Amino acid sequence: MAVEVRLPEAQKHVSEALAPEGGLHLVTPGDTITTDTGFMRYNGEVGDVVVGRITEVQQKRWKIDTKSRLDSVLLLSAVNLPGGELRRRSAEDELSMRSYLQEGDLISAEVQAVYSDGALSLHTRSLKYGKLGQGVLVQVSPSLIKRRKTHFHNLPCGTSIILGNNGFIWLYPTPEETEEEAGGFITNLEPIPLSDREVISRLRNCILALANQKMLLYDTSILYCYEASLSHQIKDLLKTEVIEDIVVETRQRLIEQEG
Repeated sequence: MAVEVRLPEAQKHVSEALAPEGGLHLVTPGDTITTDTGFMRYNGEVGDVVVGRITEVQQKRWKIDTKSRLDSVLLLSAVNLPGGELRRRSAEDELSMRSYLQEGDLISAEVQAVYSDGALSLHTRSLKYGKLGQGVLVQVSPSLIKRRKTHFHNLPCGTSIILGNNGFIWLYPTPEETEEEAGGFITNLEPIPLSDREVISRLRNCILALANQKMLLYDTSILYCYEASLSHQIKDLLKTEVIEDIVVETRQRLIEQEG
């Protein structure tokens, strides 16, 4: 009785086997169709500083977009009450939740826990967290944010920055006094001087330039890039040749500092 024996042989990838002679590549499941890291989702860890936007007000909780796979959760019991009161949350507090934070508001918070499904539980019990006022939000890939002991920085140029581990960066004028009585809910809506707006715009373009060249973002790299950009106009910082010049200078200064 004849038995047919088939020896194993290396099989070509499906896309390689079906590719025409012209070299065109057919996309198959598993292929990467982009090199842009901006689509990456944020995988949170306990203790991370995040910047997010309120998407929904629910019973005793807020849902927040933090660029993670699922919406993050901010419980009513995990926020400071207006005036910094320390007491149990009542039914009146639950009814007035939307007066504290409503849909569209931006907040800074800290990751308190990670649920089994990957959703993040946040808290704003510290006075440095809470509702954000006037400023500029810049979104980059979470992989470009360098983990440091602190992600709140007051830069010498008169602007403060919050580097969220989730890739959301908040730029705002450095406040003259800290409003501890606000409890993190009252924001300053006074007009911002033109000089401060120009500094924030320059910093914003510097962050995009560093992200374009896949450089890690932290206070030192952003400050060096800002100083390197002072010889250029703000609008020119979006040009490719200018981006390459200031990033090369920034990288060189960082190497000299580490060396």
